[in-house]
Amino acid sequence: MSANRAAQTAPEARILVLDVRTGRLLADHGLGEARRTLAAPGSTLKPIVLYSLIAAGRWNPEQRVACDRKLVVAGRRLACTHPLAPPFDAREALAWSCNSYFAQVARTLRPGELGELLRPTGLLGITGLAGRMGTPEQGSPMEASAIFREPMSPEAAQLALLGVDGVRVTPLELAVAYRWLAVQLAAHPETTAAQVVNAGLADSASFGMARQASHSGASVAGKTGTAEGTASTQSHGWFAGLAPANKPQVVVVVYLPAGHGADAAGVAAELLAHSPVMP
Repeated sequence: MSANRAAQTAPEARILVLDVRTGRLLADHGLGEARRTLAAPGSTLKPIVLYSLIAAGRWNPEQRVACDRKLVVAGRRLACTHPLAPPFDAREALAWSCNSYFAQVARTLRPGELGELLRPTGLLGITGLAGRMGTPEQGSPMEASAIFREPMSPEAAQLALLGVDGVRVTPLELAVAYRWLAVQLAAHPETTAAQVVNAGLADSASFGMARQASHSGASVAGKTGTAEGTASTQSHGWFAGLAPANKPQVVVVVYLPAGHGADAAGVAAELLAHSPVMP
């Protein structure tokens, strides 16, 4: 699998491909930059938190939340770009990345709970993945570690869960977290949490906000994310996904320092179109 080929149209991309079974880094582009990049993860946090809350019985996935696409939190405009629609349930909200829905989810979080949900996934710590490709070993300062500020108010929890404030992660950490998610989904396929998140991610890549990821015919389930940097209003884009969609063998993470999640999903599609793991 050649990540460099996929990056021909986006040479600034950071691309990582992890083996779901072993956690081994199979392919990369821009690994040197990826291990030092810290960026707000945007909506890529939504499926991770949703899975954990449903699994713990802390959120009812059948609950529906209306969205007028005009969300404002603590003075920040977080308007949704999905089509106008009836109130979403969890699967639909994930497919269309509804900020209003996940802002409501965030309001149910207890003090300190978001960190408790994220830490077991590997999202908030050094991964050691860079060392496995001949670069500094685990614990090296050459691999950055996530910056996370536990939200102390309902508004801060909303901004954090939406991935726009209070949390910055590396592409390596996001890849490890999505591998954790893939392992959980495979280990508990009969649970409501797994079924809802599996379906939402598949829908997202099929016709929802991450649909560019399947434009090359790739079988993939995944999530996009778009956020702004701390020092500018320029947006950066993410795609984090699992492939093949029906039985994931790899995790794919694409980070674009300038762009949107849809752009990152397009890079992922190019990668997966030429991947030997695809049927």
